[in-house]
Amino acid sequence: MFFNLPTLLTWARIVAIPLVVGVYYISLPEETQNVVGTALFILFALTDWADGYLARKLDMTSSFGAFLDPVADKFLVTAALLVLVHLQRLHALVALVIIGREIAISALREWMAEVGDGRKVKVAWLGKMKTIVQMTAISMLLYQQDIAGLPIFGIGEVLLGVAAALTLMSGYGYLRAAWPSLRGD
Repeated sequence: MFFNLPTLLTWARIVAIPLVVGVYYISLPEETQNVVGTALFILFALTDWADGYLARKLDMTSSFGAFLDPVADKFLVTAALLVLVHLQRLHALVALVIIGREIAISALREWMAEVGDGRKVKVAWLGKMKTIVQMTAISMLLYQQDIAGLPIFGIGEVLLGVAAALTLMSGYGYLRAAWPSLRGD
């Protein structure tokens, strides 16, 4: 369905992007920007879990929802990564690795679906783990401040490095699964 509760949560992730990004461009103290931007990012990142859970629980899965969900995730993550690059909290190369993989795997999934092999590149557990680590790392990098003496930003940098590695590993897994179709076997 085009409009049901799970799909509305997915749409909310897309609509939230100007809010998450905009917080860092309005005249607020940096600490306030960090708190509000991080809270919004976490809130809308959680809708990724909630929409899937509700779609399955309420039997409201749809092909449109299956299409829109990863698009919303990629938009939200890309927007947050670009904000972090702009704020000089993230090196552009790391952002390019993550964003490039997302574009390449999305294109691969679309092509594989067209040739009838879409099941070979369905989301795998490694991709899900990458998403969890990535969302956690981005939240920490957006927040930037220490919490109870813990260097949140430093932990976020390490986690985003782990997410980048998982990004490459899961991307390789998808390419390996698709390789026979890519070669024309």
